[in-house]
Amino acid sequence: MKQLLLALGVVDIFIVVILYLLGAEYWLVNAQVAYLSSALIMLGSIKSYKNMVQGRLEVGSIPDDERDTLDKLEDPYSLYDDEPKDNDEKTLVEVVKEERANLKKSRRSFLQTTKDAKPSFSFYRLGAYGVLIFGFFYLNSNHLLRLIPYFSFLMLPSVIVVIVLMKSLDKK
Repeated sequence: MKQLLLALGVVDIFIVVILYLLGAEYWLVNAQVAYLSSALIMLGSIKSYKNMVQGRLEVGSIPDDERDTLDKLEDPYSLYDDEPKDNDEKTLVEVVKEERANLKKSRRSFLQTTKDAKPSFSFYRLGAYGVLIFGFFYLNSNHLLRLIPYFSFLMLPSVIVVIVLMKSLDKK
């Protein structure tokens, strides 16, 4: 997280210096509003999901399956497992009943869905989106809004976050 904050701060200072030296006031204002609000959204999202995962780990509601999520997505029927399964000849009716039972087991309740949606409504993210909306309307109402710099600098923090997180994964 420190590396991420440092990278976002360095890039922001670089943007301010370059745009100030170029004398592009409209670009500077649009860049700062878009960049800071997008950075706040990214940081708020990371913080809320981190809190959610830590809370679930403390409670123990994240099961330790023998198969990871990627394996379940790539091979949902365990066709490529190392251990061979019994090749019982089942009728089509039995297979359909078994699959329906598996689907009923995997259905999620309203309470489980609400727990997963909690990070979407966290204070960090809602506050950051409020800053984004307020900044956009402020620029628009004062006739300062320029869409090219606004959208360009709105996407920049997400690119920086991806790069920093990829580099941190490479170090591990």
